[in-house]
Amino acid sequence: MDWSMPLTGWMDPKMSAGDSDESLVERSRHGDLEAFEQLFEKHRLMVFRFVYQMVRNRDDADDLTMEVFVRAHQNLDKYRDEAKFTTWLLRIASNLVTDRARMSTRRTNLEQKEAGGALTWMTVGEHEDPVQNLEGDRRIQVLKKALMALPEHHRAMIVLRDIEEREYQEIASMYNCSVGGAKLRVLRARRALRDRVIPLLGDPA
Repeated sequence: MDWSMPLTGWMDPKMSAGDSDESLVERSRHGDLEAFEQLFEKHRLMVFRFVYQMVRNRDDADDLTMEVFVRAHQNLDKYRDEAKFTTWLLRIASNLVTDRARMSTRRTNLEQKEAGGALTWMTVGEHEDPVQNLEGDRRIQVLKKALMALPEHHRAMIVLRDIEEREYQEIASMYNCSVGGAKLRVLRARRALRDRVIPLLGDPA
C-alpha cells in the first residue's frame, strides 16, 4: 500500500464531500461495503500516522492500520454515535498497538504470510513425515470445504488473490475500487475463511 500521498487536499473521486462519517457508518452497518471502503480511504492516513508514531516501523504500521479497519468493520454494531468515529478508530488502534507490544512473538505480518505462497500458511507442514503429510492432506480437504462454504464475494477474493495470485491492482480494477479497498476485501475474506477452517480442523471427523 502506498502511504506516500499527501496528508491533506486529497479525496477519492468516488467519495462525495457530503458523505458524513455517521451516514457512512450507518450504510456500512446495513452491509454497504463501498460505504466502509469510503471510511477506510477517508481515515486511513490518520490511523497510519498515529500507529507509525507508536511502532516506528512502516511495515508494522501498514499491517496494524489494516487490522484497525478490519476490527472496526467487525465491531460496527458496538460503535456508539456519541463518540466521534475517528476517536473510536484511534481507540482500536491504541489497543492493537498495546496488544502487539505485550505479545511481540505473535506477529501477524500479512505480507510474510503471502511470501510462502498461496494459502501455504494454512495448509502446509514443515517436515517430511508421513503422519504430517496425512494431516496436510486433511487440512487441504478442510480448506476446500470451507472455501466452498464462503459467500461468493469472499470466495472470489480468496480465489483471485491466494489461488490465482492476482495483483491487488488488478483486483481493484475488476471491482472498481482502490488498491486499499481491494486489500481490505481480501483481508475480510481471509478472516471469514479462517473462522470456518479453525472449527473444522478441531474436528477429526
